[in-house]
Amino acid sequence: MARVDPLLFDALVSFRRQMHQHPELSWEEVRTGERIAAFLDRYGIAHRTGVAGNGVVAELPGPEGCDIVALRADMDALPIQEETDLPFASQVPGVMHACGHDGHTSMLLGAAVLLSEETLPAPVRLIFQPAEETGHGARAMIGAGVLDDVGMIFGGHVDRHYEAGTVAVTEGTVNASADEFVIEISGRGGHAARPHEAVDAVVVGSLLVMSLQTIVSREVDPAHPSVVTVGKFMSGSAPNVIADRAVLQGTIRAQDSSVRRHLQDSIQRIARAVGQLHDAELKVEIKPGTPPVSNSPVMTALAREAATEVVGADRVVTMAHANMGGEDFGFYAEHVPACYVRFGATVAGKEGFPAHSSRFDFDERAIRVGAEYYHAVALKAGERLREQAGRLRIDPT
Repeated sequence: MARVDPLLFDALVSFRRQMHQHPELSWEEVRTGERIAAFLDRYGIAHRTGVAGNGVVAELPGPEGCDIVALRADMDALPIQEETDLPFASQVPGVMHACGHDGHTSMLLGAAVLLSEETLPAPVRLIFQPAEETGHGARAMIGAGVLDDVGMIFGGHVDRHYEAGTVAVTEGTVNASADEFVIEISGRGGHAARPHEAVDAVVVGSLLVMSLQTIVSREVDPAHPSVVTVGKFMSGSAPNVIADRAVLQGTIRAQDSSVRRHLQDSIQRIARAVGQLHDAELKVEIKPGTPPVSNSPVMTALAREAATEVVGADRVVTMAHANMGGEDFGFYAEHVPACYVRFGATVAGKEGFPAHSSRFDFDERAIRVGAEYYHAVALKAGERLREQAGRLRIDPT
């Protein structure tokens, strides 16, 4: 199989570091898209820019009449002030690549170069997606047609929980759904010395916060991981005034679609009950986010074969537990067969700060592994799609 040679690896690391120095938030990835396009131009790889805003899509040709293999990387940064002390730390105040998207983009560029040197068994589409952190970028790209004629799609994420040089390939659910909720409480304000004349929104909100915690602990099968978290509670204007209004905001996460629906319904039910109990008006808004990401047996097998070819069987691992974080790759998986893996990226000798930390970093050797994995899985998936196209061309009569 093709390998990332030292010259290409240096180019990919250089790209990653420049991208890290100049991060751009979701829907603002203008310079990032331009730099991706310039890199593809350097290697003569055809592409389109401005897809769903700032997305870039590269096309590598293959046999006609065969479905396309799609590979996806995200490219946006987070509103975090970097504190890594890296020589290539962010130069943009308050913005940082704290989730490895600079690495993901570099991996996919490496795969594009390797695949461009092959005679492909099926066409390959490389999707450089904006706005993953908002949960809306994938849907925008799908709306722009990036899944047209696609038969399979693959993606992945750097992960500090695994050693550099390993790939975690797991069948079944690998990421949870991630929805948000907003609950507005309307009570009746009054003087702190005369609570009987008021309906205290703080008391109502406090009871609601505690009541919501019973959904997971008492209504959901413990075998199905799920989370309901109230992350924001806003109320009150003065210490001697009973608040007439409160707003709660939080997140809902589940690995099973039926559990996801149950959590949403239960929040509505408990809010109504608390409102009736205290004679307060409660308005609940559920903001649907990203669906769970689940890898089918067939797609997982293809990914495991590719990962084994790249790092060896002893370096292909399985996630012990699905990640409860959200990932909008799930929207692609709702449309076509998909597989999402994890690239080991622990920095040897350094504390492993988590993603979305101001001190997050990853071992850049993961870029080589990711590029070679995407190359290998695109070829294996392409062979599978070419075989399927051949069978379809046979007249069953």
